[in-house]
Amino acid sequence: MDRIPNLDRLRRPVTRELKGFESHFREAMTSRVPLVDLVARYIIRQKGKRVRPMLVLLSAKLCGAVTTATYRGATLIEILHTATLVHDDVVDDANTRRGLASINAVWKNKVAVLMGDYLLSRGLLLSLDHSDYLFLHATSTAVRRMSEGELLQIQKSRHLNLTEETYLQIIGDKTASLFSACTLVGAASVTDDPAVHRHLERYGEHVGMAFQIQDDLLDYLGTQKIIGKPTGIDIKEKKLTLPLIYALRMGDRHDARHALKLVKKGASNDDVRWIVDFVTRAGGLDYAKRRAAEYGTRAKEELAGFRDTEAKRSLVAFVDYVIAREK
Repeated sequence: MDRIPNLDRLRRPVTRELKGFESHFREAMTSRVPLVDLVARYIIRQKGKRVRPMLVLLSAKLCGAVTTATYRGATLIEILHTATLVHDDVVDDANTRRGLASINAVWKNKVAVLMGDYLLSRGLLLSLDHSDYLFLHATSTAVRRMSEGELLQIQKSRHLNLTEETYLQIIGDKTASLFSACTLVGAASVTDDPAVHRHLERYGEHVGMAFQIQDDLLDYLGTQKIIGKPTGIDIKEKKLTLPLIYALRMGDRHDARHALKLVKKGASNDDVRWIVDFVTRAGGLDYAKRRAAEYGTRAKEELAGFRDTEAKRSLVAFVDYVIAREK
């Protein structure tokens, strides 16, 4: 495997199973109501990278073999994830999703909200119909945590007083919770061993933390290599993420106060460049990279007791992919 693998390489152990998942996913999305079915088919066209189903399938294969329950678990996760994205686009007034017009842009907010609700109910009923109670518990916990993380971030962003501890709590709830649900559901679809469940659940949590820290780093680094400047979306939206949180704590006091003032007033493109330079000088980018790598190491440690298989190698390599990705 390459030192930094791509997703195609990571999917190889479950290529056939991912095709099976697509069939289950499409079937679960269908409806006898013409408008609902039309929107569902449009959502299926907005196909993403399928990272979460891949994690469910790889975790299952690590524990034995993919089962019918695994497909149900992967479908539940992806349906719930899709529902949250549909609702997020309404909240954010987003016009596009994965290169296509968003549901709210095409059918307006009311249809988008109701469609998100429909998807949530379809996912829950899929598990209830088969008594997949552990799946329901894992995903319900993830949805609760995602909601709490979003609300905590909104509360803290009003005052711009985010500490590293609270930041880690927010990204754990908003992002790592669903990764953790993926790997737990994958394991639980194959084995009842609680020790195995714990290892895979913690793997997902740690890799999810690394994923979000790297995502936040990309706001500072994302396009620098291509067009010579950072994106700065988080800065413009007054979101404090780990690089800036560290710089505000450890950097020059005068510069830290100035950076916070620029964020509060609404940073321009020139302000973003100044803030990124300040964060770089204060060591914020290097610190965030180290923290992402630490979570990556913890994730790999959770896999140490599993026998060496293609699925295990892909899960280990997924950690490297998460930390090294540039988009």
